[in-house]
Amino acid sequence: MKLKELKSGQGKVDIEAVVKTKGEVKVMNKFGNELKLSNAIISDDSGDIALTLWNADAEKVKVGDKIKITNGYVSEFNGKLQLTSGKFGKLEVINGDSKSKKEESDEDIPDGAM
Repeated sequence: MKLKELKSGQGKVDIEAVVKTKGEVKVMNKFGNELKLSNAIISDDSGDIALTLWNADAEKVKVGDKIKITNGYVSEFNGKLQLTSGKFGKLEVINGDSKSKKEESDEDIPDGAM
């Protein structure tokens, strides 16, 4: 699927794109819970879209990262489409500098060795 094909209200979005820009991580309180939020713009060869990053996703994504969103959701805010991994989706960094040292070291350990 390409970004230009996305429509407001669309769910079960699986897409790969590159992070073009990313705003600072903001902290907000909602119903007594502290939430982290950052807004980004992602693009593929068809165009770009706003991406809302919540909690851990807000800190793991960096400009230039290629990301994969599985089961994402498209909404509309102030007349513009925006994508999020949402409550049931998943965001992965599939290449870039965002990989943690723990993930790198775990890959070097053979199955069953942990």
